[in-house]
Amino acid sequence: MLFAQLSHTQKEFKMCIITISRGSYSHGREVAEKVAKELDYQCVSREILLEASEQFHIPEIKLARAIHDPFSVFNRFTYGKEKYIAYLHAALLKCVQKDNVVYHGLAGHFFLQDIPHVLKIRVIADLEDRVKEEMKREGISAEEAQYILKKDDDERRKWGLQLYGYDTIDASLYDLVVHIKRKKVEDAVDLILYAARMPCFQTTPESQKIIDDLTLAAEVKAALVNEFPTSEVNAKDGNVHVTIEVRLSNQAKTTDTIKAIAGGIDGVKAVDVYASPLIGVD
Repeated sequence: MLFAQLSHTQKEFKMCIITISRGSYSHGREVAEKVAKELDYQCVSREILLEASEQFHIPEIKLARAIHDPFSVFNRFTYGKEKYIAYLHAALLKCVQKDNVVYHGLAGHFFLQDIPHVLKIRVIADLEDRVKEEMKREGISAEEAQYILKKDDDERRKWGLQLYGYDTIDASLYDLVVHIKRKKVEDAVDLILYAARMPCFQTTPESQKIIDDLTLAAEVKAALVNEFPTSEVNAKDGNVHVTIEVRLSNQAKTTDTIKAIAGGIDGVKAVDVYASPLIGVD
């Protein structure tokens, strides 16, 4: 391994957060686990669903469907998906806040997009190779395997487009795209390890402050989303700013309720609420 050549000082240096976006049977999980082992990082995927499920008292299956399934027409009126996404976002940011994590679950490249010390990787493989792998593991025909893989890929793309306006296959979302074919899993691991120790992906006081602010904002959003699903939350140095549109007659009550909920979260020093009136609504 290329990484084995690093000095002890380099190996002990606090590095970065690594996200690995992958399709089914693209060897992304294997790459993630090997990278985490080499770096002595925590390797996380489904654990985020379990953490969010436990913390926010939501069945894991609902959270999983919120990640996998595209928005439904019904959801536009219930805000169900937005709620579950807020819970997942908060759980993921809390998990990676202290660095030294390889995350290979869904949406890491979206949720952590604005954090400088996140190394965003996309691992891809040829459809033909993925079909063969699924046939072998599931004992199904080539036609069935190809149908399942394409359906899964399409749902993930729809999810990204509808939630963030980004296509998961857009290379600009990632710092490195690795094609598993001519390059083997071990080659992919070496490339990622090399990139992970580049100065631009090291944690700095400035980048740590960014993730701390984002984590606090996500925690407040998760606390508010059930009652105020359309609220927008930002945080800076413990000062939280919440923007929401409400009925004019409910402005005072909404402001007081938001301040009470947000003010009860650890790390919040002050809460500022901008409740603008809904246009055309009393």
